[in-house]
Amino acid sequence: MLFRSLIGLSALVIFVRISTPVLSAEMFETEKVTISVEVLTDKLQQPWGIDFLPDRRMIVTEKPGRIRIVTRDGKMSPPIKNPPHRAYYGQGGLLDVTVHPDFVKTRLLYFSYAEQGQNGYYTALMRGRLSADETALENGKVLFRQTPAFGDPRHFGSRVVFAPDGSVFLTTGDRGNRQQAQHLHSHIGKVIRLTAEGGIPPDNPFIGRKTAKPEIWSYGHRNIQGAAIHPATGKLWTIEHGPRGGDEINIPAPGANHGWPVVSHGIEYSGGQIGDGLKAAPGMADPIVTWTPVIAPGGMTFYTGDLFPEWRGDLLIGGLRARAVVRLELNGDKVVREERLLRQIGTRIRDVAVGPEGAVYAITDETNGKVLRITPVR
Repeated sequence: MLFRSLIGLSALVIFVRISTPVLSAEMFETEKVTISVEVLTDKLQQPWGIDFLPDRRMIVTEKPGRIRIVTRDGKMSPPIKNPPHRAYYGQGGLLDVTVHPDFVKTRLLYFSYAEQGQNGYYTALMRGRLSADETALENGKVLFRQTPAFGDPRHFGSRVVFAPDGSVFLTTGDRGNRQQAQHLHSHIGKVIRLTAEGGIPPDNPFIGRKTAKPEIWSYGHRNIQGAAIHPATGKLWTIEHGPRGGDEINIPAPGANHGWPVVSHGIEYSGGQIGDGLKAAPGMADPIVTWTPVIAPGGMTFYTGDLFPEWRGDLLIGGLRARAVVRLELNGDKVVREERLLRQIGTRIRDVAVGPEGAVYAITDETNGKVLRITPVR
């Protein structure tokens, strides 16, 4: 169900533009705080993932295949050499980036991307070491390749998240072959869990089952493009695209079946029902919230900073169709209120992240893609 009755849409009250060669800013009223939204750069091509280096600079991926470092004042590095061998195909390309938790020691970066193989395209995970002069990736190693491969250009999933125990979650999509999401001998439509070195954790739920891929954590997913670790519980939360309606947030437990395509809160794009039209079924985990119409989710994060005490613990989601940052207030694992931020800007939000200083950063899904910095006006 969509929490329409809970939605508090931000009202535009004032805007101010700062005429500088690099930055512009606008101010907006939200339900709890006035915010300033700065454009740090508008020179990225289809940015897809964003994370932070220890010195507060950003590492950003561009879907066509480039990796850049962006400073706090919006200056961009030249493309970093030796990126993953991505396939820029349909919804595929160079996708997410995640900085190793101990980057100061390891200098490791993790990337998800679409790759072409002999039989089609699939989601892959690679890690590489950022060189000391920050111009190249060194010692690149592919940690995972999704099987089977398909020619369909859709649904690569592709968020990468480190768990508190040091393992790595990678989300995948159904690659337009929905029945595969229910098959445990396939990586399609799954959450994958690996060690940081690309091995298989010994406590993965399907270890020892001959008919199942041992990398699988959960299954029955359509296309997960947002994932984050809950700061209090340490549990993985994910958000995935529904078809026509039925975007959903889940808390994937080990071995859980999240139902797609047996159950769905959406319908076919043609208007027909999906399968038997079920919204729930025995043995299949229910989402904690769904949206119809869809928000078309991008990346998401929990707010854990100090700049916005009003938002602490809230879930922030990039909305592509919503053209907003969707803020969810939570009570445990229940959504109690929704607010849509930045609707006045009217731009597709691909990913959202919290910076080390507590500001919120968002990247826009455009050929002249932007990095936005959101701070409170006190």
